[in-house]
Amino acid sequence: MSNNLRESDQQVFEILSAERKRQQESTELIASENFVSPMVLQAQGSILTNKYAEGYPHHRYYGGCENVDDVENLAKERLKQLFNVKYVNVQPYSGSIANCAAIRSLINHGDKLLGMSINAGGHLTHGYSLSFSGKDYEAYGYDVNPKTYRLDYEEVRQLALKIKPKLIICGASAYSREIDFKKFKEIADEVDSYLIADIAHIAGLVATGYHNSPIEYCDIITSTTHKTLRGPRGGIIMTNDEELAKKIDKNVFPGLQGGPLEHVIAAKAVAFKEDLSPEFKTYIGQVVKNAKAMADEFISMNYEVLTGGTDNHLFLIDILRSKGITGMEAQKLLESINITANRNSIPFDTQKPYISSGIRIGTPAMTTRGYKEKEFITIAHYIDDAINHKDDLKYLSSLKEQVIELNKHFPLPY
Repeated sequence: MSNNLRESDQQVFEILSAERKRQQESTELIASENFVSPMVLQAQGSILTNKYAEGYPHHRYYGGCENVDDVENLAKERLKQLFNVKYVNVQPYSGSIANCAAIRSLINHGDKLLGMSINAGGHLTHGYSLSFSGKDYEAYGYDVNPKTYRLDYEEVRQLALKIKPKLIICGASAYSREIDFKKFKEIADEVDSYLIADIAHIAGLVATGYHNSPIEYCDIITSTTHKTLRGPRGGIIMTNDEELAKKIDKNVFPGLQGGPLEHVIAAKAVAFKEDLSPEFKTYIGQVVKNAKAMADEFISMNYEVLTGGTDNHLFLIDILRSKGITGMEAQKLLESINITANRNSIPFDTQKPYISSGIRIGTPAMTTRGYKEKEFITIAHYIDDAINHKDDLKYLSSLKEQVIELNKHFPLPY
């Protein structure tokens, strides 16, 4: 059999080629996506994919693990340095697995949990009824203020005092303002609750100082390694508590997972080294500038941008109220002109989640490609033009060609 994928499996090769073409020609605005470096891609596609390594460095259940021990330890040391934290676990396959292990390390089945409502911008694993977090625990959700769409910490406090949860989760997947971890800590202490910070979206901002850090306030911190950390898809867990660290390790393996994906952990190690560089801090600064510039441009065009702007890498637009189309319609329309975004429920949404009233816009991916404020403002106008000419197929075709032409100047690095 040929060692060349194109010759050995034409079907898969063609699918990969089509996806590369899509990524190159499209403007990627999904807030949870990014483009990894060639080095991260190389590590993830490395020979380490062949190795099974149940357990932890120097405590494996298989032989021949000396090299994966080295790469996992390297990833751990770099992550500790990145967030100035004492104990880390780099094995979680995803952010959801990381959250599950973190929750299991703090509370028991059936205990009370208080997290940000999914309708307000929280994540499935923060207590959503169809998630393990809503099924295995007595879960409650806090919302945002219905007028400002911002967190009201006094309302969270009053809810916590009423519920008396054993665990509070802070963090979000669709919230555009800075989260005050210190205030969450004060609330948790008042009701004698543990506190988890899920920083999956803002991890890159936290690591570089563009968002305050939860490390000194929270019992456990979880994150993904893609999104703003610009690494491979995966999860991490961090703590400064040695006893909790032991519980976390047991809950990841053997509690939830078998053999770790050491090729992914190698890619995490590469990404963490990149994240420690001065260039990465400059990049995150540009991500924040780009998000603010684009949000402000939409506001100037009379779009309903929730909270009136953004402090981080993303923002939500109430597209139904702004333009009379649903999030689903807007997502499909933008896809037709090679702009990729995702429909998103807004707080107190009257539409079903699958349809939704909003769209979520993020700037990390295209900032990696080299977009600055000028390009994001241009894309904002392309989006506005598409919505205003949604039934004019010829006009939409012209917009698509303009997007493709723009992205020729910002090529993928591989």
